[in-house]
Amino acid sequence: MASVRSSSEGILSDDKTAQREELLGLLQKAYWMEIETVMSYIANSINPDGVRAQEIIESLQEDIQEELGHAQQYASRIKELYGVVPGSLEFSAEQSYLQPPEHQTDIVHVIKGVIEAETGAIEHYNQIIEFCEGKDPVTQDMVTAILHDEEGHRRLFEGFLREYQSEGLA
Repeated sequence: MASVRSSSEGILSDDKTAQREELLGLLQKAYWMEIETVMSYIANSINPDGVRAQEIIESLQEDIQEELGHAQQYASRIKELYGVVPGSLEFSAEQSYLQPPEHQTDIVHVIKGVIEAETGAIEHYNQIIEFCEGKDPVTQDMVTAILHDEEGHRRLFEGFLREYQSEGLA
């Protein structure tokens, strides 16, 4: 009976165990960032009131599905790298800036929170991409595609903020 052979090259090779463990930590953080963003985007797509809130609400509702898809991609990659996707007891909230505003008509608070969340994701995902250079092209390519989505989200909400600022509402 033949034994199962481990990969002799790449991030799955036995001699890359420490690097793989470090990468798994980065991916788990990315997973939790996406999950937390989904929770916050749900709240911030339901709570806002006012005539001007509708475009923000609709944009967040679209982003929820995309962010959830990102979390699922991170979870799948964690599993592929022989890690374990963490359960809810390991979750620790960090996104204070995305908490619902005191006044439900404070749309600028929501916009700024989204920009902050997307900026944090962009920074972390760039860190993962740099870490993967020459080590794990599969994860690097996946995270690069997700990074593209996050940059688009941030750019959209920066446009919303500029509009509010130009009208003296921010």
